[in-house]
Amino acid sequence: MELIRVTSLLPVRLDKYLLELYPALTPGRLNKALRENKLKLNGKKQPLSTRVQAGDEIKLFLLPDQLQSAPPADGPAFLQAKHPAKVVYEDDQLLIADKPAGLAVSDDAQPDTLLHRARLYLYQQGRYDPARDFAPALCHRLDTGTSGLVLIAKTRPALDALTALIRERKIKKEYLCVTFGRPRPPAATLTGFLQKDAARGKVTVLPRPAPGAAAIETRYETLAVSGRLALLRVELVTGRTHQIRAHLASVGCPILGDGKYGHNAANRELHFKYQALCAWQLTFPADCPPPLEAVSGKAFTLEKPWYCRQLLEGTLK
Repeated sequence: MELIRVTSLLPVRLDKYLLELYPALTPGRLNKALRENKLKLNGKKQPLSTRVQAGDEIKLFLLPDQLQSAPPADGPAFLQAKHPAKVVYEDDQLLIADKPAGLAVSDDAQPDTLLHRARLYLYQQGRYDPARDFAPALCHRLDTGTSGLVLIAKTRPALDALTALIRERKIKKEYLCVTFGRPRPPAATLTGFLQKDAARGKVTVLPRPAPGAAAIETRYETLAVSGRLALLRVELVTGRTHQIRAHLASVGCPILGDGKYGHNAANRELHFKYQALCAWQLTFPADCPPPLEAVSGKAFTLEKPWYCRQLLEGTLK
């Protein structure tokens, strides 16, 4: 932990003060620290736009190597990824990677991300030259604590086509999750309006329209129950920030392991570090446009995560 006593005589924004004090910090890392409650101003969580001045006290719960400039590395940043991505499918236009829980899909502040692992994989296979080729790009995102399938485009036409299919909701996204609590009814379509709170890094599900709130739709089906827990298959109809996590929590069934919207006592009791949520299956439409013809009508599915298997066996309850 870094304890900083502000010496500036004139009021200055909290983020500007810290970025000048620690040149190695990035806005992305600073926002992440705030979301994870690793940044306190006078003992409280405050927006980065808050003005600070002499006498204020800032606590920054980051490791020293996160505050110091990294030594220059030889070559592109993706070469510093810990290992190549686990690839579920690949053709000339796209690859589908299996993201582990706890790994960011991308982050300017660190080299070990899913995107960099995917680029490292392609580089080692001789299918990506950063000096010549299109840089493989994410088509959508998963929260850091969520595992599962992520689409990565290898060409610009593929990126355009994939993002259009996602925007038009033509790629079916199904998830598996374990909830603390059994939803009633066992299967339903949830609707509502999702409102972001950027300062807190959270969202709220509202029953009626409100300024800045986006309409959401989430379908779920209960596959099994075990004690206090339920295994659900969830279809993400609209794809909003934290949608599944917040929507299920709003009906009294938060995802196990979710520290932001969940039941923290149960998370600690059952030793869950990340949310029990996996992007389990992606299904493409029957008539994918060029250059995605190779995946037309195909579905890609992962094995059930360990927590799903334990719930089905009755050892997690």
